[in-house]
Amino acid sequence: MGKIRRLESDLVNQIAAGEVVERPASIVKELVENALDAGATRVRVDIEQGGLQLVRVTDDGEGMTREDAELALERHATSKIAAFDDLAKLLTFGFRGEALPSIASVSKLTLTTRTKDSDEATEITVEEGVAKLKTAARAPGTTVEVRELFFNVPARRKFLKAAPTEAAHVGEALLHAALSRPDVTFVLARDGKVAREWLRATSRRERALAALGEPRLVACKGARGPLSIEAHLGPPERARAGAGALHLLVNGRPVRDRPLSRAVSQSYGSVLEPGRYPIGVVYIDLPPNLVDVNVHPQKSEVRFEDARALFDAMTRELFDGLAKVFAIPALGPSSRPWLPPPSSQRSYAMPPSSGAPPSFGVAEQTTTRGVTPNDLAALIPPPSSGQQQPQTASSMDDPVLFSTRGFYSKLRFVAQIRGTFLVCEGEDALYVIDQHAADERRNFDRLRSSFQTRAVAVQKLLVPEVVEITPQEAATLSEHEEIAMRLGVEVRSTGPTTVAVHGVPALLIRARPERMLRDLLSELSRGADMTRPFSGAVDLVLATMACHGSIRAGDALQPEQAQALIASLDGVDFSGHCPHGRPVLLRIPFSELERRVGR
Repeated sequence: MGKIRRLESDLVNQIAAGEVVERPASIVKELVENALDAGATRVRVDIEQGGLQLVRVTDDGEGMTREDAELALERHATSKIAAFDDLAKLLTFGFRGEALPSIASVSKLTLTTRTKDSDEATEITVEEGVAKLKTAARAPGTTVEVRELFFNVPARRKFLKAAPTEAAHVGEALLHAALSRPDVTFVLARDGKVAREWLRATSRRERALAALGEPRLVACKGARGPLSIEAHLGPPERARAGAGALHLLVNGRPVRDRPLSRAVSQSYGSVLEPGRYPIGVVYIDLPPNLVDVNVHPQKSEVRFEDARALFDAMTRELFDGLAKVFAIPALGPSSRPWLPPPSSQRSYAMPPSSGAPPSFGVAEQTTTRGVTPNDLAALIPPPSSGQQQPQTASSMDDPVLFSTRGFYSKLRFVAQIRGTFLVCEGEDALYVIDQHAADERRNFDRLRSSFQTRAVAVQKLLVPEVVEITPQEAATLSEHEEIAMRLGVEVRSTGPTTVAVHGVPALLIRARPERMLRDLLSELSRGADMTRPFSGAVDLVLATMACHGSIRAGDALQPEQAQALIASLDGVDFSGHCPHGRPVLLRIPFSELERRVGR
């Protein structure tokens, strides 16, 4: 007998469920998309215990006949496509016919549906692969009820997060649907109480303003070649460390795409720090044949026929709108342009003023990119041709650079250059120190030591700063409240999506509390182990916090301040690099300077 065998259908469904059903939010996404494909104008989602105990999706769509309802529970049975060519012109969310049977294989599922032409509804209950069918009563539409997710796969269930975290993911999934379809009303109820409601809107902008809670969204509309784009983006001072608050929709389908997120970020030019992303939503509309949506099990990623041209076109179209608001310097020439339409087809809208006009200026004129040896090597002219290359400027690759105790204390501060670099004289060389990287390294070392001993000093704020956060951020904060306290960030909840910052680490009193909190939540949401004192996750969080409270590029320092900062590095572990890996110091030997000037 051979080794290869056909798997049982129940096992096949459970394998498919592993790709489609990751958590309760995955179920909500699939069922809500089915409701929208069925023409629903109102969708209600009820969850209990974060969706672990119950997920119920009710819609007023066209419903199904008894025959269609029975077929819908079989694998690869769908009404969305009929031939291979249909994959190249998809206009619906679903098309594989895998969601319902996959969900039914790892839960207790009940499907109740009725068409407008039918006098009675059909109810099908599926438990452990056994389906029971009966007649029921309900209004036209469909209800899918999913209970006890992963009851028969305990190994999968133990990897789920706490109920508040799972509920936040469900809210995020429904938010994506609400942004996709502003013409539909969405309701989310948690444990019997309505938690969120998005009423039908007349435009994408109206829905974006209602859903994102950011009143200062800048509207950009334009087209370039086959691309049509509409975006509603927040000011740079509200940007986040991650792209979690930036929502991308391609032909109405919510997607995750790092290059597209970077394109949006780069369209802000120099007014947005590298690595930060704005709050907002971007609608990208392309002919279906230019987008392949069949590349990811959960359809959360897509592939473009010409991704580089799309990236370039997006950056430039968004830049044209944002530059009018934020005075962004012009971009360079396009490498792969899609011809733009006449200017009359573009429109850029400022958000309406309420009371005092909002400021769209840059909150902080800062530069977070660290200095590298290449940046400062230009201080030394290149050698003439034919000369042998002697010892050159170096950063931290000299093994004896720190062999002497009190190395930094022996440096004599000479001058500050461009408000960024500290030039110092040593016994055998000239040293250039990046003031931000140096202070960041010092603060990181102090925070790390304090965190280990649970002794992070807290500076109370005279007036607590109230911060609006997303439901997902609220769940993250609830789950990691003790860690936040250990890090010296005192936060108290004042509402479902509002918190008040009462204290920050005393070492980082220069930092803006709102920005520090948002970036802290962004790091904590990655789900890494924060219980080990010197784990990579802890160091990453501490590095982010240290960056906020450190001296910035452009900050003028008195000679006494500069000398004190330099001397303080002697007590810092691994002081040659900032916690993000950038070199703190550049060394230029005097012998090299003398050779360059012919002495």
